[in-house]
Amino acid sequence: MKILIINGPNLNLLGTREPEIYGSVTMEDYLSYLKNEFGSDEISYYQSNIEGELINRLQEDDFEAVVINPGAFTHYSYAISDCLKNINKPKIEVHISNIYKREEFRKKSVTAESSDSVISGFGMKGYKLAIQSLK
Repeated sequence: MKILIINGPNLNLLGTREPEIYGSVTMEDYLSYLKNEFGSDEISYYQSNIEGELINRLQEDDFEAVVINPGAFTHYSYAISDCLKNINKPKIEVHISNIYKREEFRKKSVTAESSDSVISGFGMKGYKLAIQSLK
């Protein structure tokens, strides 16, 4: 299966950004783990801090399923939500932290309704859980 993992703003800082919330593992290290764990699948990765770049990448349509962590865009990007709505492939939204135990504005996901499911609060393991559920 060709799986695209896509991360939004500030997730390029995983490993150093608020390790008490997001942990100390970089996405590059975890991606290596995932590629090893799911060796028969083709896992590609894209991260951007720019909303339009995330939408452009999703519209490339070169994957069979997507695992997306929209970062802060989760809470207000109707553009990403609309983009996801138009993708007729499996889509799983992932959040490293439990967004429902955080600040009030983080408890609402406008992108969740355009995804098939949401995984929240399992740390980096959420990406693995998402891929397992796609298989």
